[in-house]
Amino acid sequence: MLYLLFVIILFYSVCTAQVLPGSRQTAICNSDVALSDDVFAVFNNPAGLSQIPWTETGAYYSPSPFGLKELANGFAAFNIPFSEGSLSAGVMTYGYNLYRENKFLISYSRQVTKNLFAGAAINYHHVSIHNYGNDGSIYFNFGIKGFLTNDIHFGFDILNVNHATFGDEQEQIPMVFNSGFSFNFSDIFLLHISVNKDIIYDYSVSGGVEYFLLNILTIRSGVSTKPVKYSAGTGIHIKYFSFDYSLSLHQDLGLTHQISLIYSFNEYENRQKEIKSYLGMNED
Repeated sequence: MLYLLFVIILFYSVCTAQVLPGSRQTAICNSDVALSDDVFAVFNNPAGLSQIPWTETGAYYSPSPFGLKELANGFAAFNIPFSEGSLSAGVMTYGYNLYRENKFLISYSRQVTKNLFAGAAINYHHVSIHNYGNDGSIYFNFGIKGFLTNDIHFGFDILNVNHATFGDEQEQIPMVFNSGFSFNFSDIFLLHISVNKDIIYDYSVSGGVEYFLLNILTIRSGVSTKPVKYSAGTGIHIKYFSFDYSLSLHQDLGLTHQISLIYSFNEYENRQKEIKSYLGMNED
């Protein structure tokens, strides 16, 4: 049991991106910093939430990362817009009875200019280790998102701005910088590229593609470096629901499955039109 506990803590410290939702983001190897256009952005780049002019909620679950049910993690999130921006909330749970992490966060985001959005989140992160005690920490995330053109988006975020940690141990909660671009090559094909820097690890570069079919089906794939990971997934969109599935392969640790479900108080086709209208983007 002690060996398993050590492995779990080690996995968590070197695979932070593995515990960021949702399945769409995982399918493109978390290269979504400039995408950030669904409710799960509250955990990564909250700036994107202010471009969603409807209420949205979602749930994500990874039942057995790398074949270990003790690494199971789940997330839930909720976003509601109002005249001065968007308010969002999220929860996360990770681990099992010997090692458990829970996180609660709230976020505020708003449109700053026609082409620029900003958001911030406050997190309360709690860890409990059997026979060793528990501790909690508060930290902040900050992000921006913008548009160079209608078809080129950029994003930047910092996770754990105040460099918080648990107890007297350093780097228990990673401080991470993300930046990247998303390119709309057409209405049906998107390319995402991002650079991730944990302050104690080397740079990691991620890329992903999305191909939209028949307005109801999306096919995705991604790759990242340090650690080398490959991913793929699909999304099905039916009116108010989006169901996403992803499969990721770590070069050393193996396969992981993820699923997520988003419910939007707006039909899928209308959501795509409203985003363009809300951002002042021109139809082709």
